[in-house]
Amino acid sequence: MKVVVLASGSEGNSTYIETDETKLLIDLGRNAKYIKEKLLEIGTSPEEIDYIVISHTHKDHTSALKTFVNRYKTTVLLSQQMFYDLEDIKTYENIIIYEDDIYLKDIKIKSFKSSHDAPDARNFIVEHKGKSVVYVTDTGYVNRKYFSLLKDKEIYLFESNHDIEMLLNGPYPKWLKTRVVGSYGHLSNKDSAFYLSKLIGPHTKKIILMHLSHINNTEEKALEMVRETFKEYDINFKEVTCAKRSSITEVV
Repeated sequence: MKVVVLASGSEGNSTYIETDETKLLIDLGRNAKYIKEKLLEIGTSPEEIDYIVISHTHKDHTSALKTFVNRYKTTVLLSQQMFYDLEDIKTYENIIIYEDDIYLKDIKIKSFKSSHDAPDARNFIVEHKGKSVVYVTDTGYVNRKYFSLLKDKEIYLFESNHDIEMLLNGPYPKWLKTRVVGSYGHLSNKDSAFYLSKLIGPHTKKIILMHLSHINNTEEKALEMVRETFKEYDINFKEVTCAKRSSITEVV
C-alpha cells in the first residue's frame, strides 16, 4: 500500500492511497487542476483513480469534486447525509452510499464518526493485506470507544490543527476560536500528541501530522509537542512529519 498526502490545510485536503488493484482519493479539496498536477507528480493520472471517498462535506474537502467527477467520471463514496448536503453532485450517477464498513476490490475501509460540525463527518481506517492506515482529521476529540480500533497501526494521518496559545492570542474572532477549540472543531497539537502517545505501537512506521493551520500553528510547534509528549511517556519514535498545504508528502 502506498500513501501520499496531496494537500492538507484550510485551503484544501486530499490524500492518495494505492494498492495492487485500487487507486483512491480520500477527499477532494483545492481544485481539479491542482489535484491533477499532484497526481502526475507521483506518476498517476486522474483517469486512473477508481474511487473518491468523502469524509465530510466542508468545502476544503470537496471543492474540486464537481469538476473532477464531471471530467473523469470517478465513483464517489459518501454517506446518505453527506449526499443530501452536497448539491453539486445531486444528479451524478456514479455514487455509492456507505454506512460503516466499505469493501473496494482489495481494500477494506472502516468508517467511524468524527466529532465535527458537518453532517455525518467520518474518519477512516484503510486496510490492505494486514496493513492499516489511520485517517483522523477534522474532529474535536477522538472517542475512547474507538481506541481499540485505532491501536498499533502502520501509518497515522492525524490532525494537529493548532497551537492553543497561538489560536487564543491570534486574529480569529471569538466565535471562531470557540468553534476551533470546541468538541466539534479541530484537534490541537497537545490533543494530537496525547492521542498518538496512546495509539501508536510496535507496528507503527510513520506519523504524518495533518490539517495544520497556517495562522494558528507551525510545523515546528506541532513536531515539538509530539517530541515532548512522547518523551514524557517514554516513547522512542521519531518518524513524524507534517503534511503541506501546497505540496505532496513523500510516498509512504
